[in-house]
Amino acid sequence: MTTHAETGGRPGNRWTPLIWSVAAGLILLPFVAMQFTREVRWTATDFVFAAVMIGGSCVVLELALRLTRNWAYRGGVVLALAAIFLLVWINGAVGIIGNEGNPLNLLYGCVIMTAIGGAMGAGFRAAGMARGMAAAAVVMLLIGMFVVTSGRTDPPGAIDYVAIHLFFAMIFAGSALLFRKAAREQS
Repeated sequence: MTTHAETGGRPGNRWTPLIWSVAAGLILLPFVAMQFTREVRWTATDFVFAAVMIGGSCVVLELALRLTRNWAYRGGVVLALAAIFLLVWINGAVGIIGNEGNPLNLLYGCVIMTAIGGAMGAGFRAAGMARGMAAAAVVMLLIGMFVVTSGRTDPPGAIDYVAIHLFFAMIFAGSALLFRKAAREQS
């Protein structure tokens, strides 16, 4: 990864105000909606969960923006963060397999740990990040195959499970391709 020190860039980030403004807006959106409809009912715990998820994602994004000017690397980070964020959010809200209480939804922790473990194991270097995100895509597909072939879905719903697993696998694969491009640009 090319750092600002290596490229002569400044340590600040011009995207910071936008990133944190969008984050604050996303967290406040359900609060505003609660004032106008009974359909949205968040508890304090929901707001804390959202703040931790969104805030944590923003911290990681900002670190990536500060540490490199490589747009492919930045794009890889954005896609990986989006996939991980959505997996956690969907599982926490409604679950992917059945409802949020279904223990099979814990399988998606394997995808997240593969992505995070791959990134950490690679020292956040682009080539290793590409392998980690590709591995996360494969794990996502394997979980999808297990879910569909295990008989734990209704036949009409099987296509939905295939679609959601392909969707997430494509996001991780896209991230892997961007990291691969970043690695080639660095060499």
